[in-house]
Amino acid sequence: MIIQAIVNALASAFDMLWEVLWPLALGFLLSAIVQTLVSRNAVARTLGSDSPRSLGLATLLGAASSSCSYAAVAIARSLFLKGASFQAAMVFEFASTNLVFELGLILLILLGWPFVGAEFAGGVLMILILALLFRWTLRPQLVDAARQHAERGLRGRMEGHAAMDMAITEGPFLRRLFSGRAVTAISHNFWMDVTSVWTDIGLGLLIAGALAAWVPASFWQGFFLTSHPVLSEIWGPLIGPVISLLSFVCSVGNVPLAAVLWNGGISFGGVIAFIFADLIIVPILNIYRKYYGRRVALYLLGVSYAAMALAGLLIGLLFKLLGIVPAHHAVIALQTGPTLNYTSVLNVIFLGVMALLGWRFLRTGGLEMLRMMEGASVSSTDEAASPHHEHH
Repeated sequence: MIIQAIVNALASAFDMLWEVLWPLALGFLLSAIVQTLVSRNAVARTLGSDSPRSLGLATLLGAASSSCSYAAVAIARSLFLKGASFQAAMVFEFASTNLVFELGLILLILLGWPFVGAEFAGGVLMILILALLFRWTLRPQLVDAARQHAERGLRGRMEGHAAMDMAITEGPFLRRLFSGRAVTAISHNFWMDVTSVWTDIGLGLLIAGALAAWVPASFWQGFFLTSHPVLSEIWGPLIGPVISLLSFVCSVGNVPLAAVLWNGGISFGGVIAFIFADLIIVPILNIYRKYYGRRVALYLLGVSYAAMALAGLLIGLLFKLLGIVPAHHAVIALQTGPTLNYTSVLNVIFLGVMALLGWRFLRTGGLEMLRMMEGASVSSTDEAASPHHEHH
């Protein structure tokens, strides 16, 4: 019986992986192209203040960046040390994990378009709330303390990802995009992103598969107060970020978990708040402590939770008012296995694309760059972006 339960959990995890494989690959490909064409040093120069224009640019540039939560946190510190304001660096970080291509594609496949709309509208709303909270509560002394601590260069995770900037900025757009250098840079950015989040995606799928197979619906319904509609609407956004915090799963890896929670009866706003909360999981809070100090880490936890919960609550109420909150129903990916359909065809195509990019990655020093990234630190930015790696 135990073996059957494990088999059921693994089968559920594989079914979800098969459903999201091609949108994941497409999202990482689009992100890699953007990273190849937009210089991170140029980004830092545009984010030097906490003005609405600077925060708006941080949102747009973050949305076009990598979706890995650990990489986003490391990049935010890198931008902060290069001259970006603390507020703009944090907004960039939040946009990097909540407004990216692959997140929207996976939400669309697993949960449907209302969740995509709520995620992006709610993400912008969350960033607005966060910016207001920064304006009202962030003191210059705290920013100074964060900068002094950041300059110490204590390591977190994905330091090399933050240090690497392979952007090609010379020449006309199309020539840059289709050049040999661009193909190399795209392959490197693509596989750097994949290797940075595969553990989180795998962990998220395994946890989601286990919860879907082992936890009875009655438990979820009681936990999410489904018999009390009004309380459920409030409870969902409050408890969603707490579940995310304790799950240790971040980035796009928490979307399968979100599907299981929705299947169990959490409110619409609770799902959105849960997805937002990938930046307050325990490992990332520990990285905040290393990067900026304990006081700043606790401050970021407080303002982040407030922004996530409030944005989830408000977007849930708005979508309910508009009548576009979908009815609770079983998530298809949790019930059906792979079949010969458009998903399988697209998966085969994108597996081929991944293989071609992998071949280019291996032929142009990708493994050496990965090893170098693992040993990179804040001070190694220039080495990571050396011409040797840019001109393969």
